[in-house]
Amino acid sequence: MGLASDLGYRHRPANAFQRANQAFGSTKPGAWCFSQVLPPLDRVLHRLSKGRSSLPEVLAGLPVVMVTTTGRKSGQARVTPLISVPLGDHLALLGTNFGQSNTPAWVLNLEAEPQATVEYDGTIVGATARPATDAERRAVWAASAGIYGGYEKYQQRVQGREIRIFILEPSVR
Repeated sequence: MGLASDLGYRHRPANAFQRANQAFGSTKPGAWCFSQVLPPLDRVLHRLSKGRSSLPEVLAGLPVVMVTTTGRKSGQARVTPLISVPLGDHLALLGTNFGQSNTPAWVLNLEAEPQATVEYDGTIVGATARPATDAERRAVWAASAGIYGGYEKYQQRVQGREIRIFILEPSVR
């Protein structure tokens, strides 16, 4: 089995309200707004729901995993809510940072220490992150459109850096 099976990961089609929120989140102002508001609020909802819900899931129908990395500078655990894209029975993470020009900190953390934990719907598993191969990158970009159309717009806005994509696999410890 893979990480998606281990977590019971699933993606449900978005309703009309959720699709409208996705469309807003795809715009530059919407992405900026969501980048500032969603992560801290999502951490609160995650705690209150005991890991069973996320704000992007409720508002936009987006499947969110809570990824805990080790801070590359601090050595402290860092929890980040991220949309994941299934690739076979693995999960992929795209370092789009809401279409902003800078690379997100969680990407740099995974590059420094690829061991992480991933939580979805109250289930927590250990994972190892690795950079996607060229073929996997193409497959993830193609699959991402079915999860969140904003990824394409983010990709168009990001200039001067490659969007890193990681494949998460179950840790073998």
